Amino acid sequence: MATLADAHTDDARAGSASRTVVLGALGVVFGDIGTSPLYALREAATAANHGVLSQATVMGVLSLILWSLIVVISIKYCLFILRADNRGEGGIIALLALLGVRRIQPGSWRMYLSVLGLIGTALLYADGTITPAISVLSAIEGLSVDSDRFQPYVLPITMAILVTLFAVQRMGTGRIGRIFGPFMLIWFSVLGLLGLGGIVAAPGVVAAINPVHALAFLIDTDISVTLAVLAAVFLTVTGGEALYADLGHFGPVPIRNAWFFIVLPALMLNYFGQGALLLTNPGAVESPFYHLAPDWAHYPLVVLATFATVIASQAVITGAFSLTQQAIQLGFLPRMRVIHTSTHERGHVYVPFVN
Repeated sequence: MATLADAHTDDARAGSASRTVVLGALGVVFGDIGTSPLYALREAATAANHGVLSQATVMGVLSLILWSLIVVISIKYCLFILRADNRGEGGIIALLALLGVRRIQPGSWRMYLSVLGLIGTALLYADGTITPAISVLSAIEGLSVDSDRFQPYVLPITMAILVTLFAVQRMGTGRIGRIFGPFMLIWFSVLGLLGLGGIVAAPGVVAAINPVHALAFLIDTDISVTLAVLAAVFLTVTGGEALYADLGHFGPVPIRNAWFFIVLPALMLNYFGQGALLLTNPGAVESPFYHLAPDWAHYPLVVLATFATVIASQAVITGAFSLTQQAIQLGFLPRMRVIHTSTHERGHVYVPFVN
């Protein structure tokens, strides 16, 4: 009987630890992609028809967004790329290590693949450089939507938040994830609830699940508009590379669980809720995300969005630390100080120079 009790206790502890890791993954991995509803559908809908929206346009754009998330994130990253780890580590550099880059001969196909991998790494560093400033600033600018009196404070508040964000990096990924995880759980819950309210008002929007709407939009739309819309739709999957780059911090199972059970449902409810709003009120295209919420919730939502964009910045910062450590090990970067911030997770690192 004591053995059974001990087994139940161990199972409970394992379940609690698993939930903690999933919560940490929410706080570190999904911040970037989780803040896309703030702007992605607005940009795509505006690009589709210069702000004049038909039902076919809205349904086509929504279908493109849904199937982009399914194909790029659910299938490509969660089902396939997360399997291509290198001793538990993920990221483009980890893939290069699997090619045996130290033994690559000049002019071989492995060399050309390595060059492409390094270009991808450079693009991820660029994302890490630009995302914190733009995402946090865009959230703080929400203060001046209803009134210009907050405009002079937007830049100082943004700078203070960014300085604080980079100052706490030395605490380590695990501790930061435990701090940010509950906020992101609240954020995704709010995304889902806001979207659900919009869907209830126009339930026909659910038909956009059918990929025929996406195909019809692509076929019936001019190529220049199509390219502009696809560029905007791509905003919905930015941050997807963090799933792979942060693989060593959390492991594949917690990342997949967080995506399929929390992040994906919340994102789709919110995107479809915004689409339902545009079907009934095309004039809301200027800010469909905030128009989903009642007037009294505007400023609380700005505050919550600010926290979310800070966490979005954390996702790319953490990815940059992981990539740097791997690049040093392969000889692509000079040696620099790498601090391991966890006694039991080797993937938890902090690189002061990169920070």
